[in-house]
Amino acid sequence: MMMPRRRILLLGAGALVLVGGVLLVAMRSGGNDIRYATAAVDRGDVSEVVGATGTLQAVTTVQVGSQVSGTVSELKADFNSRVTKNQVIARLDPSSFQARVGQAQANLVAARANVERQRAEVEDARLKRDRAEALAREQLLPQADLETARTTYAGAQAQLKANQAAVTQAAAAVNQAQVDLDHSIIRAPIDGIVVGRAVDVGQTVAASLQAPVIFTIAQDLSQMQVLTSIDEADIGRVSAGQKATFRVDAFPDQTFEGTVDQVRLQPTTVSNVVTYNAMVSVANPGQKLMPGMTATVSLIVRQRKDVLRMPATALRFRPEGAPDDRPARGAGGAAGGGAGPQQAANGGGGGQGGGGGQGGERRRGGGDGSGGGGGNWRQRGGPRADEATGSPAPGAAEERGRPATVYVPGEKDKPQAERIRVGMSDGQYVEVVSGLTEGARVITGVDGAARGAAPGGRPSPAGSANPFTPGRPQPRQRN
Repeated sequence: MMMPRRRILLLGAGALVLVGGVLLVAMRSGGNDIRYATAAVDRGDVSEVVGATGTLQAVTTVQVGSQVSGTVSELKADFNSRVTKNQVIARLDPSSFQARVGQAQANLVAARANVERQRAEVEDARLKRDRAEALAREQLLPQADLETARTTYAGAQAQLKANQAAVTQAAAAVNQAQVDLDHSIIRAPIDGIVVGRAVDVGQTVAASLQAPVIFTIAQDLSQMQVLTSIDEADIGRVSAGQKATFRVDAFPDQTFEGTVDQVRLQPTTVSNVVTYNAMVSVANPGQKLMPGMTATVSLIVRQRKDVLRMPATALRFRPEGAPDDRPARGAGGAAGGGAGPQQAANGGGGGQGGGGGQGGERRRGGGDGSGGGGGNWRQRGGPRADEATGSPAPGAAEERGRPATVYVPGEKDKPQAERIRVGMSDGQYVEVVSGLTEGARVITGVDGAARGAAPGGRPSPAGSANPFTPGRPQPRQRN
């Protein structure tokens, strides 16, 4: 009786295991259906930009110092005070300077008195000389006495000239003392606003080889400029007159506009990195911007308006088993960031010279993600693409674009390769020159519901969730 019951239990357990295995296989087979994220080709603006950082500063900033040493007795301006030209903004203790003026004036009076006294002596010496000459003509005076009288007269005249020079010197000393007294009054050299004050009442300033700074005055904060540092790899594409946009941390949701006013030729080398300074003129009517703010600048090198465009991630997507025809490492292709299959819209994978760039700010080593396709473009004799930026070389080829491969939903929503030609890219969008129409959908990656179930037992690279990997959100739509 026990054997049949045990056999029945074992058979039942085996049946349950078999049914569970069948259900598990069915569930796994159903979960392998890959759904792809797509985006539509639309119209919009595509801009090629050069990213940089800079510091806001006033167009004209004057450091007001003291040309004389003394003790600050009065301050007539403070931080944020608006001043006008020649307005008194500070005073030094004038007592010592007034004493010097009085002493110099007394020396001038004494010098003038000496001149008058010497004139009398000159007149006396002249009379004696004339008398001696008259007596000598009558041979009533020895020749030696005549020569003595003449020498005395000449010496008196020379002393008069010396006394007159002393008067001029004393007058100059009076002027110098008066200038020092005037310099004890600090005046504003320009109209502007005080942005810095370095002294307080009672503090002694010592002017020796360099004038001590008392105030810093910005002329007009309604017009400012951004001093930006441009990498040497990008400076060749920057020129005066180009438009620029920038953001500051104080107003993260607001974008400010400016114009490149000057590209300075003097290089700056720090740790073997060469940069050049570019001045960006900025209008600041509301005076929101303040001197010293750090600005993240995007210099608009080229811009195309109202063109067909698609997300740059579409160029980086490759389904499992598809050939990767992007340029190899060292040929301006997708050398950095990996070009694994099924790249998703999170910016994974390299494109055109390094990791996928973001924000349109492409520096050295940062690509625009537009490297898909075109692996044999240079071998076919076409124009050379700009390997650093992913932009086609100037000329007629720029209008024709360069070849690339994207994938569109085909039969049963399977990825179907489509050869197109693309133009410039800003890292987020790529211009579509030909091959696609407005409204067409392109695959940008694997949909999030199926990222962990890539065929072949390998997780899709799009499913990685590295918190340190930068990415730009892209438009998606499930099929």
